Amino acid sequence: MLRPEKMSKVSVTGSKGVMPTVIETIHGLNLVHLSDYDGSWDGFDNGSPIEGAEDASEKLVTVRALKNTLDLSEEDLDSDWRKQAVQIAAPVPNLDDEQSGSRSGSEPIQEDWRERLDEIRTQINDLDDQQSEIQEELRQVDERIDRIGPFAALGIDLGLLSGYDSVDVRVGEGPTDEIEDALEAADEVRAFETFTGGDVVAIVAAPAEDVGVADDPIGDALVGVEFTRHEIPETEEPPSDHVAALEEQRHELERELDRIDAEFEEIKHENGAFILRIEEELTIDVQRAEAPLQFATTERAFVAEGWLPTEEYERLVDTLDDAVGDSVEIEELEQASYDRHGGTHTEDVAQGTQATKGDDEEPGPEADDEQEQQKAVADGGSVVTMDDRPPTIQDNPKGAKSFETLVKAVNLPKYNELDPTVLLFLTFPFFFGFMISDVGYGVLYVLVGYYMYQSFESPGITSLGGVAMWCGAFTIFFGLLFGEVLGTHELGYMIFGDGGAPMGDKGLTPATAEFVNAWLIVAIALGVLHLNIGWILDFAENILHGHGLWGAITHSGSWLLVLNGLWIWVFTPQAAGVKPDFIYTTFDGQPFALGFSGLPLLDVFTVPAAAEVIPVIGGALAGFDVTLPLLMVLAGFVLLYLGDPVELAEFAMPFAHGVSYARMTAVLLAKGGMAFTVNLLTFGAYQTPDGYRPFAAPWNTIPEGSTEMFPGLFHMGPAEFAVGILVFIVGHILVLLLGITSAGLQGIRLEYVEFFGKFYEGGGKNYQPFGDDRNYSED
Repeated sequence: MLRPEKMSKVSVTGSKGVMPTVIETIHGLNLVHLSDYDGSWDGFDNGSPIEGAEDASEKLVTVRALKNTLDLSEEDLDSDWRKQAVQIAAPVPNLDDEQSGSRSGSEPIQEDWRERLDEIRTQINDLDDQQSEIQEELRQVDERIDRIGPFAALGIDLGLLSGYDSVDVRVGEGPTDEIEDALEAADEVRAFETFTGGDVVAIVAAPAEDVGVADDPIGDALVGVEFTRHEIPETEEPPSDHVAALEEQRHELERELDRIDAEFEEIKHENGAFILRIEEELTIDVQRAEAPLQFATTERAFVAEGWLPTEEYERLVDTLDDAVGDSVEIEELEQASYDRHGGTHTEDVAQGTQATKGDDEEPGPEADDEQEQQKAVADGGSVVTMDDRPPTIQDNPKGAKSFETLVKAVNLPKYNELDPTVLLFLTFPFFFGFMISDVGYGVLYVLVGYYMYQSFESPGITSLGGVAMWCGAFTIFFGLLFGEVLGTHELGYMIFGDGGAPMGDKGLTPATAEFVNAWLIVAIALGVLHLNIGWILDFAENILHGHGLWGAITHSGSWLLVLNGLWIWVFTPQAAGVKPDFIYTTFDGQPFALGFSGLPLLDVFTVPAAAEVIPVIGGALAGFDVTLPLLMVLAGFVLLYLGDPVELAEFAMPFAHGVSYARMTAVLLAKGGMAFTVNLLTFGAYQTPDGYRPFAAPWNTIPEGSTEMFPGLFHMGPAEFAVGILVFIVGHILVLLLGITSAGLQGIRLEYVEFFGKFYEGGGKNYQPFGDDRNYSED
């Protein structure tokens, strides 16, 4: 549970004659994570792809291009499409069986799949070319409309805006008042007239006597004015008629695009399942054909290595034995241990039997294959691979599976370290529920999480749905303890009677402010417990797989001593004058009467008065009580120095990380305060004679002698009541969403930074077995 699945390194050795069958068999199992041969074994080289791989790769590129053009995805397939995909009878030949015309264990090959694929490609390419041409025409039409549109707004024939020798004409957009003021003040312009239509301005200006039209008098006059010029089109047609004709042309082009889109959809519907099936088959064939690139091979023999779950080793052996009999040698090279420093151990296993020839048989071509196979086994038994680290397969209970996504967001666990998924499952929803603690919000979180879990196929979204359901469940749990539903406390009195909920109040009013101190202490106590778990796990890891007992004491035990000594000392009466009083009174009557007024002094000895003879330090310490918590802190620092002196630079970490958990109380108050505000605006509030300020909900009867503080929208009239409903719904939705971001982010930060940092690094290798799950085909 806290460890990944046990992995074994296996080796398969055989003659090249059975290599295609071995590849197909291993691919079908989808179990072995192949290792890459690094070329370091004498006489062996990386293998070459199986014949036909290049052709399959080219076809696969074509199919994926068609799929991309059609924007085809798995989501497009309804149940009928999926059934159609599975029922297509083996349209793609296996590369090894292409010459024979059939695939072992499958239906006869449809010889027309290539012709059908070519027909689809031709159709799609023709439509794609048409679509590109029409889109280019449409772009040009839009540009012409953009150029002529402003002139249509003017209502002036285009022929009247050009062809003059004595006046300058300019059309554009800009502030009319500023344009006219600039022209009025310009020495280059003798007279001018402006015509406007919408935001478009047409200027006709006569230049001054010493200025010609070619000198651009209008342009000189408008320097400094924000004016966008429009080039005057060369056409005799009225602008409005020309724009109308262009608009009609654009509609025609858009109809053509709609026709092409409809044809694309028709092709997708008729051939989508076929294309996905072809892609899947070609992908599988390419994977199989290129597998020898990871093998060590000679002219006649091959050796393949890889990792698989230890419990699956026998299934691999039995399946290969059924496929090729004694033609291969299978060996379990090692079972990977959980040594923190990456060590592994090798277990002795029975050697697989090799194919042998009777004494009375004449040696033939197979003899050479067998000799090279035996040489491959004899020359070391294990091929040196590029990366010998075992991959990680997380092994967690079903309920905790959803939280693997949150762990992978940091990094996949290394094979040889603890998987914190279960710990995250046990603590993160607890923290989240404490910070929100509202039955109403909890129910909504559960419903949203259930919808995400059931309605989406994406593993990431379904995992987040599972996390949301667990967080919602703990939010309901703490909401019951606080007796809170959508910020109101009626539920507490309904369930627990006149005394209200067992956890009292969150401390949002002056009358209940002392509860804030309690939740601050609770949050820090939870944090200290959480940090203890982290360092205890690191302590155990160091003993079992790391530095031994002494290394565990100096690297982890030291921090445990400092953490616990420091926080135990905080709650002792020593130096009480510099500590806040609430740590002694909160659980001793204000507001909880639990009889806890702090921890005892736990003094070990008192520095004698004789210490005054020692200058400075001795005099200052004379009469000082040396307590057990202080000795724990001092011992922790000494062990840190002995283990790694550099770590002393982080001496304040246990205190800082403990205080960091106070953010849970901050979120608890912030979320509760927002819900309180929404209810205050909606219901209003009144103050009772004893100082309590409840909400004036419609079902409440305001006690006699109470003072109305704010009537609330629900009590101010019919129109305000309608507004109050809107404020209530929108306000609580906002609190719900902010609860996800605040409680979710703060809670996961405590896990990632404060907790994971004690024992977890990540950086594992993802388990990627050689094989493919068939979605659209049957083998």
